[in-house]
Amino acid sequence: MKTSTLGRTGATVSAIGLGTWQLGADWGDVSEADAHAVLDAAVESGVTMFDTADVYGDGRSEQLIGQYLRQRPDATVFVATKMGRRLPQVPENYSTENFRAWNERSLKNLGVETLDLVQLHCPPTPVYSIDRVYDDLDQLVAEGKIRHYGVSVETSAEALTAIARPNVASVQIVLNAFRLKPLDEVLPAAIAAGVGIIARVPLASGLLSGKYAKDTTFAENDHRTYNRDGSHFDQGETFAGVDFATGVEAAQEFSALAAEHGLEPATAALAWLAQLPGVSTVIPGARSPEQARANATAGEVAELGPEFHARVVELYDRRFRAAVHERW
Repeated sequence: MKTSTLGRTGATVSAIGLGTWQLGADWGDVSEADAHAVLDAAVESGVTMFDTADVYGDGRSEQLIGQYLRQRPDATVFVATKMGRRLPQVPENYSTENFRAWNERSLKNLGVETLDLVQLHCPPTPVYSIDRVYDDLDQLVAEGKIRHYGVSVETSAEALTAIARPNVASVQIVLNAFRLKPLDEVLPAAIAAGVGIIARVPLASGLLSGKYAKDTTFAENDHRTYNRDGSHFDQGETFAGVDFATGVEAAQEFSALAAEHGLEPATAALAWLAQLPGVSTVIPGARSPEQARANATAGEVAELGPEFHARVVELYDRRFRAAVHERW
């Protein structure tokens, strides 16, 4: 597994991490045993970065990770969590009092004394420009409650605002073959500032696995069913905001490109992302040990090269640029 430095944290993390939204049962039910099996498969495959949040399953994802790591004291895993979405999304709720309450809850859920990385969880845009917010986060670092802090964003503009702050260690952003706007300015700015980039939704909610057809259905409690129109949270978090039918067609084209390189489409999509300059780690989710192991193999793929990259960009330009590029 290739590794990289996660921005200003200075931590060395695996090129392929593990996103754990699905362990909170927001993608359909996942048992505790199954969740632990996924975490174990990831660790055994060289994954050293878990990404979670205090709202994934109302804390269930954090709790499962904490339980697992107590059972595996030999596992060296950097855990990034998030805070901010436990209350209505207005800037006033990003207060000193709430930061402390959310922080204490995550410490308890994970069973640790200090959180490796806390990310503001896609807050309202004005929050990224409030000086007091960063002062509060600096104070939590000074008190030893958190080691580092970063942000998770919806838009490139939000990412650029955060990167300009001196103590923001990392930026998490939607980035995949169907969402390329971060390549324009965000990745260059992050490289220049020494800020880590965590690429989320790397498979466009599974579209880039190439396994879906236009008539594929998902569980009622799966966000790929209930959030396609963005009625529950930002539409860009579900299928990267692209039209599902168009995404299925484009995924078939991407699958053909991957096959030319002897790769499964998901492996190629993750490997291409991990190899982008400026990307520190990529965090696909996994609902089975087999999927976790398959995802991890992307961190071992040889450089795909400029021709592969050019064809990804051409596919995006032709299929998606007009619909999504200026939205996020």
